[in-house]
Amino acid sequence: MRNTIVFIAFLGVFYYSAAQNANPHESRVYNDISSAKKDSKTVKQISLRDRQMFNMPNELGDFESLTFLNLMGNNIESWNFGIFNLKQLEVLILKQNELKYVPEEISIYNKLIRLNLSKNKINLLPNTLGNLSNLRFLHMSFNDITALPESLGDCDKLEVLDLDNNQLRFLPQSISNLKALKTLNIGYNQFYEFDSQWLFLENLEELNLEHNSIKVFPIEISKLSNLKTLIINNNGIETLPEAITSLSKLELLLLSDNNIEK
Repeated sequence: MRNTIVFIAFLGVFYYSAAQNANPHESRVYNDISSAKKDSKTVKQISLRDRQMFNMPNELGDFESLTFLNLMGNNIESWNFGIFNLKQLEVLILKQNELKYVPEEISIYNKLIRLNLSKNKINLLPNTLGNLSNLRFLHMSFNDITALPESLGDCDKLEVLDLDNNQLRFLPQSISNLKALKTLNIGYNQFYEFDSQWLFLENLEELNLEHNSIKVFPIEISKLSNLKTLIINNNGIETLPEAITSLSKLELLLLSDNNIEK
């Protein structure tokens, strides 16, 4: 079991790490603004990660053909609204910065597939988030988020939702609309109960609830028939329903540090 867990963790890190990088096989990846400006009309990929920047470069808004932008690992504290000229953007990575909010203008990115804002200081998301109709991957881990907009349920192509290490006590009722969702990570939050709305996520393959305060596990868990990974360690669970044995696709189950007696 230990080797299996390590292997799964390794694969997760590998694919997640790959997702932070541009694809040089698609088009040239520019690593500085000055060289990119020479081809401003055709530039599709820019990566300015780990540059110790405190501001988004003003020139970013000039690259109207841009589909990939990586600004992770800087010290950016505010948004340069020029980047909302980038209407072709498909991947936006702002992980590991100092951003405190997400502006309503985020809705302009109607072609966005991946949005990574993990490891910032964000506490709220705008209702306009629901306009990101092509969003498939939303990474918001390690922020200070206390609530999510009801419009999140309009992002019906969403496959991965990472919300671990925030201040969440509940998810919006509209979460049940995310029929394409495969991964829901809400570990290290403040959930006290298993919401029945989560049971409508019929294509869910990975559910991570670790380090919350959930005490009762639902009998209806069998509705999540596609579940492969269930992580519920470090809660207050006392008993498991017999229905958990009907999860025929389950490969990984973590139950440590609960109050289970049998």
